[in-house]
Amino acid sequence: MNGLLTVSTADLADLVAPLRPGADRAVDAFALGAWSAVVEPGDVVGGLARRVLGPAVALRLVLESLDRRDAVTEPSLLGSALRNEGVDPAEVDDRRIARALSRWAPRTTDTRILSSFRAATALGLRLVVPGDDGWPPAFDDLGDHAPAALWLRGAAELPEVTSAVAVVGCRASTAYGEQVAADLGSALADRGFCIVSGGAYGIDGMAHRAALAADAPTVAVMAGGVDRFYPTGHDALLRAVVERGLLVSESPCGSTPSKWRFLQRNRVIAALSAVSVVVEAGRRSGALNTAAHAQALGRPVGAVPGPVTSPSSVGCHALIRSGLGVCVTTAADVVELIPGRSLPDAGASPARDDPERVRLLDALSTRVDRGTDEASIASGLSTARTRGLLAEMEDEGLVTRAPSGWRRSPPPG
Repeated sequence: MNGLLTVSTADLADLVAPLRPGADRAVDAFALGAWSAVVEPGDVVGGLARRVLGPAVALRLVLESLDRRDAVTEPSLLGSALRNEGVDPAEVDDRRIARALSRWAPRTTDTRILSSFRAATALGLRLVVPGDDGWPPAFDDLGDHAPAALWLRGAAELPEVTSAVAVVGCRASTAYGEQVAADLGSALADRGFCIVSGGAYGIDGMAHRAALAADAPTVAVMAGGVDRFYPTGHDALLRAVVERGLLVSESPCGSTPSKWRFLQRNRVIAALSAVSVVVEAGRRSGALNTAAHAQALGRPVGAVPGPVTSPSSVGCHALIRSGLGVCVTTAADVVELIPGRSLPDAGASPARDDPERVRLLDALSTRVDRGTDEASIASGLSTARTRGLLAEMEDEGLVTRAPSGWRRSPPPG
């Protein structure tokens, strides 16, 4: 008999408690964490079973079905239970359930699953599951393809979807693409947005670096477990993300990246973000897969145009030409794609009709203090003019005097 079937509720609670401070539902949380180890990301049969039967009952039926030697050749306990709950027999016919059990069987060992929980505890990870306050409601849009659980490593919390923008692109990026990614990431971060990307070489890495430089939160969604930094060349970057942002994975510790997991990881990036921006993408870039997931979820997609001679911009131009992506070149263009959001200087404001005020406001951040001299250099105004305008805009509530400089006041709401 599988050892998980004999673990007591008290032991499960002790195993889960370090990963979920103050949270309850230990049995379901353990079951969902175990499910994340048993199934591949996006496994629809697993998602269906969890939704219909509940995660703990579904997991027990999987284990009991596999304990029967005839599990893959005769009707399983899992399939029978799903049909008894009114699931269309065509969705859970014996052959489909048998195939699912066959692919899950090698991953259901108690040693493997319990080890992933212990490794997570040793690294100080957090486990977030459906129903938790920190679980992104936007994942409901993924239906039965939604993750069973999320493993979090880092200081930050998962962002509200309306405050998150995915900035993605190819690994073989050009200097042009990296500059655009840095500019967009920095400008969006300055305006209070969390930058979401995949931690990869090229555009992803530049987007994360821009957010970190702006002292803003950034989320890197991993294709494997968050216990390993991948790619290894981004070890220092991903450590910085852990210290000031967040690594996220739907796979537990010990999971290795694979082509399938990279593709499925992209749906999580899209689901966590209000809009996905493709900065550079070749004809077959994985960034286009992120765009496709965003489109399937009904989320807007932005695409940055590039040189017509650049293979790294072919994918972006295809998105724009087909109408599946909107041409974006600035942070203002990106924010316009988010319903109900706008940049502080995009609507009516006391600064709108004064070009000098617009330049100075754009040179300030909502997160990082900027000194008068720094604001003067960034805006191209004289120090005296900068000082005078800052005083005026402070009176109008557009900027705030901070301990070591100035900040732009966040937009209302």
